[in-house]
Amino acid sequence: MIDIPAPLRLRLDSDALVQNWRTLDRVSGTAACGAAVKANGYGLGAIEVARRLAQAGCRDFFVSNWQEAAELAPLGLTVSVLHGVRDEDMAAAAAGFARPVLNTPTQVARWKAAGGGACDVMVDTGMNRLGVSAADIADGLLDTLQIDTLMSHLACAEEDSPMNAVQRDRFAALTGTTSAKRMSLANSAGIALDGYAFDLTRPGLALYGGVPCADLADVIRPVARIEAQILQRRRVPAGQTVGYNATWTATTDTEVAIINLGYADGYFRGFSDRGTAMIGTTGLNVIGRVSMDLVALDVRLEPSANEGDWVTFETDLASASRASGMSQYELLTSLGRRLSRCWRG
Repeated sequence: MIDIPAPLRLRLDSDALVQNWRTLDRVSGTAACGAAVKANGYGLGAIEVARRLAQAGCRDFFVSNWQEAAELAPLGLTVSVLHGVRDEDMAAAAAGFARPVLNTPTQVARWKAAGGGACDVMVDTGMNRLGVSAADIADGLLDTLQIDTLMSHLACAEEDSPMNAVQRDRFAALTGTTSAKRMSLANSAGIALDGYAFDLTRPGLALYGGVPCADLADVIRPVARIEAQILQRRRVPAGQTVGYNATWTATTDTEVAIINLGYADGYFRGFSDRGTAMIGTTGLNVIGRVSMDLVALDVRLEPSANEGDWVTFETDLASASRASGMSQYELLTSLGRRLSRCWRG
């Protein structure tokens, strides 16, 4: 196969990733700090992310399903599968490269019938998504299980919500009621809350440069930046429009660069007339409608920009989220396959 350099890429900063984990580990206090690497490491590449975090000292990794776990198997890590175990997963689970997070009485029964080896368990404390109930636990559902970690998940950790304390207290009340060696509740935002760390934290977004709450805004570093090449530079006369549906009209003769990037790559239509980019230290505005493969930039302030030059798009996920109307999670996990992943360090 011919090796053809991609015209768009993700520049990924290993040092920033590791420093974010170390920051979250420090804020977690005496609790161990794990890492959610589901959704292909939030779009950055699960194998490369997990390898770097393991080298930094991370010992607990979380994925959604057994396909994701199998991809990490060659690394020999401790991996928990958050969605539990279906009948179709039992052969993979028996291979021992990950352990299930059991979520339902049916999953618990299935695991017990298979021998009941080491597992984790999710308990619902009010999110009403996945998890067994406190009543199930009181009725003995988890008796005889070899539970490593009993976990729950906060519904409103990114907000100052009374529900956070309700969930924390419900979870704390389960201490000692199962065979679990550890208790785990906090995600990225939960780590910043006082008294929510328990024995193990499970950050995701903040590892990758996302800022889920104000308390972490000054300590989390951007990890990923989108770079794409200019395909064409053109002059758009005053009065003419750019892009689909003619949403932007030149008020004066305007120098425009057309960029090899679009919503198929995860640069969403929400950035239309709202996104920003940089060439060197010069800020550039997205103009017109973002299309599937192309974005237009106003380059009047960068007279030297020309075909083949690289443009860097907004690296601050919180700012990009406000501009596009998409959550920071969506911006990361939607990054497309056409972007080559280029790690530094």
